[in-house]
Order: sequence, then structure tokens, then C-alpha cells
Amino acid sequence: MKVLQTEISPRINSFLSLIERDDAFFKAPFHFHPEMELVYILESFGKRIIGDNIEPFGVGDMVFIGSNLPHLWMNDEIFYNGVPDLKAKAIVFYFNKNIFSPAFYEMKEAFRMNEFFQNAEKGMRIHGETKEMVAEKFKCLLQKKDFEKMVGLLEILHVLSLSKDISFITSDGYHAQLKHAETDRLCSVYRYVQDHFKENISLGTIANISNLTPQSFCRLFKKRTGKNFVEYLNEVRVAAACKYLLDTDWSISEIAYNCGYKTVSNFNKLFKSITGTSPKIYRTSADVLISN
Repeated sequence: MKVLQTEISPRINSFLSLIERDDAFFKAPFHFHPEMELVYILESFGKRIIGDNIEPFGVGDMVFIGSNLPHLWMNDEIFYNGVPDLKAKAIVFYFNKNIFSPAFYEMKEAFRMNEFFQNAEKGMRIHGETKEMVAEKFKCLLQKKDFEKMVGLLEILHVLSLSKDISFITSDGYHAQLKHAETDRLCSVYRYVQDHFKENISLGTIANISNLTPQSFCRLFKKRTGKNFVEYLNEVRVAAACKYLLDTDWSISEIAYNCGYKTVSNFNKLFKSITGTSPKIYRTSADVLISN
């Protein structure tokens, strides 16, 4: 179940594009691309995979997907049986941040936009008044052309960058990339966890790496991340497990061992507490979605 790498901009000859999809069912494979993507479902239902998250979608579902975040929309089985009244309709906005120069993102006026794009790496659900506002703008933009459409799309990005009606889709450990300045005392900690999450990492070892006492490290880590170190470590391990479940045919016990867990029962318990499902069901659900 390999994820397909693709690129949207060269195919549509544009760094910014609005597309209305109207098909019998959604056909794109499990894939990722450098372009960010805003998707609003007009008709259709089923399940979607974004990163390490699998959940249902239906009419009105709106999500924003960051650069290179794997995703797939798969309709329920009934859509493949040729039922004439069923349609897969969506409005999709593709945006490549390279439309602007690096200097643009260094401007203080672009701070919110830049922050929004960074947060989008986790995938975002759009809720409430923001969703209603963006949905209306989307529908109006379908009638616009040329520069008017471009201005409208940028306006939507501005609205989203200021909104509080947003929740993240993937787990904190899914990307686990460095998002702090190089001066951040925790940089070496993040790097170490990424390189050694398969091993037994003691609090003493990790505190030593940050040049802090265990007590001071725990305080700092909680303040910076909102969680304790063990929670973060488990999220990184489970995120890796999700990738192994999708990309390998390893057994559950092999995956547990390769993610730093000594017992399958403990792995299963922590996996379910973080993802909401068991490793077996996660793999089965993904298999069904990707193979259809």
C-alpha cells in the first residue's frame, strides 16, 4: 500500500486553482503533493484517510491539507454499484506557496498566513461560522474568472489563517518535524526521539540531552508542548506504527517491537488510546479503502 507522490501545479499549469469535481465516486489514489489543498464536500459520503487518521466524511465536510500530507477520499461501497442518484461532488482549492517569494513569508504582515501553512502540515478540519463563510465564498468563486478568482482564493486563505474554528486531524507525532527555532533548547530532544524512538528512552537520558535536570526538563517540556514527555514519545511511536501498518506487511508484534514496545498488549492499548482504533482495524480499514 505505497502512497503515490504526485504534483498538481505542472498538470494544471497554475500555482493556484479552484476545481469543481462531479463524478460517480472519488477516484484519486492514496497520494500526496507539495500543493496545499482545501476540500469542501457538496455531495457524497464514505471515509477519508489523512496522514494517520481515518474517519467518516459526508456532505458539508471541509478540510485543509498541508504540503506533502498523504490523503485519500473513498466512497462507501454503494457508490461503486452504479446507483444513478449518487454523486461524488466537491469543490477543491489547490495552492502552491511558491506563488510568493521567500521574502513575502518573512514580512510581518504575512505572519498569520505563514503560521497557518505550518499548522496545515497536521491537516485541519474547518468548523462553524468559518466553514459557512468559506463555503459561500467557494460557491461564488465558481462564477468568477481570472484575477477576480485569484483574489477570492487569497481572501479565503486570509479568513482561514485568522479562524479559531479549526481542529487538527493527524496526531502530534505523525510528522514530528522540528517546528522550533534552532536556539530552542528542545531541538536536540526532538531529533533524538526521531532517531531513537525504537529504543528504551529514559527520562534521565533525555534530560541529559537537553542539559537540564529531569525535574526542570519535565517542566519545560510540559510548558512548550502542553503534554508530558512520555505522551509525546508514545505519539511519535504510534505515528511510526501507522506508517508501518500502511507500508509493510509486518505482523502487529513486529511493528510493536520496531516502535519500541516490549509487549503487544501495551502497544495495542496505547495505539487505541491515541488513534481511537486498534492496529488491526486501522490496517484493515486502510486496506479496504486503498484496494477499492
